[in-house]
Amino acid sequence: MSAISLIARDELRLMRRNRVAVTAVVLLLVLTLVAVVTSWTHQQGIADNRARHQAEANHAFEAQPDRHPHRVVHYGHFIFRPLGPLAAFDPGVDAFTGNTMFLEGHRQNTSNFGDVRQSSLLVRFGQLTPAFVLQAVAPLLLIFLGYGAVARESERGTLRPLMLQGASARAIVLGKLGALGLIALLVGLPAMIGFVLISGQPGAYAGPMLVIAAAYAVYLALWVVAITLVSMLVRRRRDALLALLAVWAVTVVLLPRVAPDVAAQAYPLANRLQTDVAIARDLRRMGDSHDPDDPHFAQFKADVLKRYGVTRIEDLPINYKGLLALEGETMTARLFDRYAADSFATHASQNGLVAGIGLFSPTIALKQASMAAAGTDFAGHRRFLEQAERYRYDLVQRLNRLQADSVSYADDTAKDAGADRRKRIAADNWQRLPEFSFVQPDAATLVRSSLPGLAILLGWLALGVVALAVATRRLGAK
Repeated sequence: MSAISLIARDELRLMRRNRVAVTAVVLLLVLTLVAVVTSWTHQQGIADNRARHQAEANHAFEAQPDRHPHRVVHYGHFIFRPLGPLAAFDPGVDAFTGNTMFLEGHRQNTSNFGDVRQSSLLVRFGQLTPAFVLQAVAPLLLIFLGYGAVARESERGTLRPLMLQGASARAIVLGKLGALGLIALLVGLPAMIGFVLISGQPGAYAGPMLVIAAAYAVYLALWVVAITLVSMLVRRRRDALLALLAVWAVTVVLLPRVAPDVAAQAYPLANRLQTDVAIARDLRRMGDSHDPDDPHFAQFKADVLKRYGVTRIEDLPINYKGLLALEGETMTARLFDRYAADSFATHASQNGLVAGIGLFSPTIALKQASMAAAGTDFAGHRRFLEQAERYRYDLVQRLNRLQADSVSYADDTAKDAGADRRKRIAADNWQRLPEFSFVQPDAATLVRSSLPGLAILLGWLALGVVALAVATRRLGAK
């Protein structure tokens, strides 16, 4: 049997004798199992709840009676963002961004009802998911199991006798590294099995799943290398433990919590009230369809009359008020898109700064890779917002077109007792409108978006391996 195997077996034997360590491993495995089960049931409950509410919203919209199409524009419609197949493993920003939107004419609303705003502050620290266990808890367990791997030999004075008996420094380090790596594999395997079970449903892609599995494997391997390296560089076990706990506190707890706040301060985002005021100001400048002297709509009226070859709007073969609604919605939607693009650009700057801070925190890089591959990062939320706005615009313009084509201008402007009845159109028009269907991104898109975070992790691992190799040579020279 090789020296590496003997040293690894001896290290594992010492771990087995440590009842606290064995208990901690068992508790972590139980915690992982609980995280898999609770995350799965929680996400399934959320998915079922959203699907039920979406069906109820669709039914309520389609059940409207005969009415004027513009009344339906202001009646509005609720849509809900469906969960992706990997959200149960890593829910990402879903708890913070909201999951439902109210769609109506002349307005672009934000998503609402995020879990963080309706739950305790514990949700802000991290939900109990398999991803959270592997990101935060597993490294802590590895630290307590491996902090004394090499420092113990130096402290007890057994390192030199080991070498005199024929064990090279390389064999000693690889043996310690292999033992701790086996524990890391034992810790990570249940979460990965749960990940496969969670993801084994329609819509889950193999590519993103492999990226997630690779990212967490690299992350745990990095901690194994870092723990062994610190244990080599520090002579006393106590000092090694304190140093590793400090590294864990900074990279796993502090930086991931501080980075978003730093980004928000560096690139402030306008709040909802400021945005609404700015949009209202710009709308007044663009034109008022209710003002006959407004330059834009005066020119619009002249163009419409010229196009149809008439001199009065009463002679148009189409309802002029419906045409006004179509033009007004086009203008407001263009303005909404501009403000949304500015907001997305600010978010991109914030995320870019967080990614830069991720160069100093592998945990941030892991989170970005994991959320991106799962489709639960901000890019996934943006897809929902953009698809929701396209659906809102199409829905409102279909209703405006119904007003232009199905309601006469004479009836639309009449004030007599029966005018309200004549302005209404059949309710089956609402039933024929398309329902909202969120299109999930393809596998290539998810994989591409996760590669930067994975590259940072691989860079950290390569740097750790190089540092470990240098430290091993120095250990052998002592």
